[in-house]
Amino acid sequence: MTAELICVGTELLLGNIVNTNGAYIAQKCADLGLSMYYQSVVGDNMRRLCKCFRAALKRSDVVILCGGLGPTQDDLTKEAVARVLKRELVEDKKSRRHIEKFMKQYLRNTPGKAITQNNWKQALIPEGAIAVENDNGTAPGIIVEEGEKTVILLPGPPGELIPMFESRIYPYLYKKQPEIISSRTLKICGVGESQAETDIQDLIQKQKNPTVATYAKPGEVHIRVTAKASDEETAQRLIEPVAEELRKRFQGNVYTEEEDKTLEMAVVELLRERGLTVTTVESCTGGALSARLVDVPGASEVLKQGYITYSDKAKKKLVHVKKGTLKNHGAVSRKCAKEMAEGGAAAAGADAALSVTGFAGPEGGTEEYPVGTVFIGCCFKGKTKVKECHFNGDRSSVREQAVVNALVLLRRCILEGDETGRLTGASSSSE
Repeated sequence: MTAELICVGTELLLGNIVNTNGAYIAQKCADLGLSMYYQSVVGDNMRRLCKCFRAALKRSDVVILCGGLGPTQDDLTKEAVARVLKRELVEDKKSRRHIEKFMKQYLRNTPGKAITQNNWKQALIPEGAIAVENDNGTAPGIIVEEGEKTVILLPGPPGELIPMFESRIYPYLYKKQPEIISSRTLKICGVGESQAETDIQDLIQKQKNPTVATYAKPGEVHIRVTAKASDEETAQRLIEPVAEELRKRFQGNVYTEEEDKTLEMAVVELLRERGLTVTTVESCTGGALSARLVDVPGASEVLKQGYITYSDKAKKKLVHVKKGTLKNHGAVSRKCAKEMAEGGAAAAGADAALSVTGFAGPEGGTEEYPVGTVFIGCCFKGKTKVKECHFNGDRSSVREQAVVNALVLLRRCILEGDETGRLTGASSSSE
């Protein structure tokens, strides 16, 4: 079955509101095994909305429209659907009672205010349609079955749309769809997208069911394995052999297969499991690295201290970078990153310390170390690695990539260290 989405609202076209509904509904349709080939955004205009809806109805089995179900004159979605389907709009008594109850409760704190007449417009639905109760607002959702086609109208506010879709629309569509699509994502760090794709090119070329696709994230690659089957259990059986092959190829670079787990969550979890603590010493990232760690619940158990050593003076005072290092090598150098990490670990009494120093741009940089050059140091139980990185992009992008690469380096150092904290490599290395 195919599904098509039409998001209604001039405010979407003007960019006044970000269309988060589109991404949410597309993902849910994919989970249901519905193939989505078209999405449209149309303003509050009857002629254009009718034209868009007619085209969608011709080429798709399920047409989902969101927005334009409110009480005002420019809320035209169900009027357009009724016009195209040649159905009268009739009042749904249950929806009217819900609107009345909802509005009376809403107006309790504003004495003297009455329910305005335009609110009853929301109780109108195309003749023969099914009204879908809205637990979080006034406008009901609407399901219209037109021959072999299905039309679904949803309220625009995400706080109303998402609960309605989860509780009522998803189960309805699930019953109509003979197959489901299930996915599993292996999240990989420390490997670039081009290298990851090269390493699995044979799997991509021979894919049928399941399929394999790579998605680039800053400093990461996500590989999604997707299978179509009659039920979830069968789909997962199809996915597992491919997932196992990916684990063999990428080994320790796979940091999770949980959809909602981030790299920083995985790093904090690793630190907690091994009873380790960490501190951060940041220059060009200005606290962004420690902020990523603090975003994780339970980070207080592992994060001892965060130092922002933006100036040379701060580097010397807080983490004891040598004056000679700054003079002879500069703040953006391998030696400075090494001393920042080692000084931070000593000052905080932490098992591990991450340092970041670089030229984030747009100014700065040298012929040897242009803008985008970042040195990342990791001191883990007395042994230090320093990684030299060269990032593209604007200032924000360089800083973000530096944070991700610092987390990757910390994870690698922990996994390579044995119980006594010894690293398999040299005490200071370039990568």
